[in-house]
Amino acid sequence: MIDLHTHTTASDGRNTPDELVARAAAAGVTILAVTDHDTVAGCDAADAACARAGITFVSGIEITAMRDDGDVHVLGYLFDRRSAQLLRFLEEQRAHRIARVRRMIERLAAYHIRLDADAIVQPAIDNPAKSAGRPWIARALVDAGVVADTNEAFDTWLSRGRPAYVPRAAAAPAEVFERIHAAGGLASLAHPVLVGHDDWIGEFARDGLDAVEAYHSDHDAEATARYLTIAARLGLAVTGGSDFHGDPAHGPIEPGSVSLPQADYLRLRAIRRATASG
Repeated sequence: MIDLHTHTTASDGRNTPDELVARAAAAGVTILAVTDHDTVAGCDAADAACARAGITFVSGIEITAMRDDGDVHVLGYLFDRRSAQLLRFLEEQRAHRIARVRRMIERLAAYHIRLDADAIVQPAIDNPAKSAGRPWIARALVDAGVVADTNEAFDTWLSRGRPAYVPRAAAAPAEVFERIHAAGGLASLAHPVLVGHDDWIGEFARDGLDAVEAYHSDHDAEATARYLTIAARLGLAVTGGSDFHGDPAHGPIEPGSVSLPQADYLRLRAIRRATASG
């Protein structure tokens, strides 16, 4: 099994890198990428745990971009996770995330829902490599008894169009592709069915996108087939993974519950080798 989309406690996952790898090993995953949001803080520990478990580790990340006020998540793979240029860019991204969390908590206060913003963002203050996000607020709302679960927190308060929603500050997709390429990696469009703009994919391909995530927990067979067709038409590679967070609110998703075919993984490796030698 090949799972190229998972998250740890370095961003909005519930499992530490060691815990994630243990679950992946138990599920039979043989190739694993950690793709935390705007940080590579979980990669070193996951890499070491994968080595102990006999799993091939792939350096990964999920970077948030913006297009027409909509989120576009870009997966990066096979890059130098110690690239100084990339790390500086990610530091800026994480600073925007903290500011956004604070603004959303301020909006909740206007509805007489008072959360401790300092406590919520403290993990990202203590460890600046950690990436704060809306799930941290959602979990605080659950703990405060405001909502029953994190799904209700998003549906009622935190999603676009809801009272506490604050648009994020993020780079354009083309800049994110460029940042990943500068670090020697490949860029893939994450869960395109959630982006909801298949008409953008051609533009992204012209701007440097390398692949599309055709296999994902939110893609049914029809969606997977559609993105495989789009990828083939545009000459893009294909990626895939479970998008595992270890959070029951995401449903019964485990590492390896969505697997990328080996041929597609080998194609990614071949493209990476070709770009490196070029």
